[in-house]
Amino acid sequence: MGPSGDVDLSEEEIFDVLSNRRRRFVIHALKHAKEQGEGALGVSELSTRVAAWELDIEPEEVTYDDRRNVHSTLRRTHLPNLESNHIVTIDEETDLVRPTSALEELEIYVEVLRGKEIPWSLYYVGLAAVVSSVLLATYAGIPGFASLSALNVGVFAVTAFGVSSVVHHAIGRHGRLGNHEKPPELRRGT
Repeated sequence: MGPSGDVDLSEEEIFDVLSNRRRRFVIHALKHAKEQGEGALGVSELSTRVAAWELDIEPEEVTYDDRRNVHSTLRRTHLPNLESNHIVTIDEETDLVRPTSALEELEIYVEVLRGKEIPWSLYYVGLAAVVSSVLLATYAGIPGFASLSALNVGVFAVTAFGVSSVVHHAIGRHGRLGNHEKPPELRRGT
């Protein structure tokens, strides 16, 4: 814990917690519930939501056996892991799981790539290469680029990176755990 009682999770601890899909789903459910004004979720409710997401069905369609399977692994493995990392607290009497300040302050962004999409980091490298090429072509006086000034190239670069960063921010909000009903890895084209 930090000096003010806050929990400082290391990068390794965060990656370990997020390495399991069920734990990501629990974190998503708790963050989404918090966004909706709920303070805690029961283990049964978490089990139902996680099972529904895993099976790609509505929560009302989750069978007793599916919910029981998820409930068992949440109780035995995943919730104790989250609790030992000070991400949640579990009230054994009421069977409620509450997010801690560590979870509330943790912004978790999940970049889900489908098909032939490229990651944003690679996109920005490519954009920098394009801007550098235009600048070099302008400086070298290559036909078609010779009429551009350094100011023109600068305006192009600022505009390209500015528009890209706005789009990246919007998509990033879409990819944060807890921002929508379903976890980011289950949303298709929304």
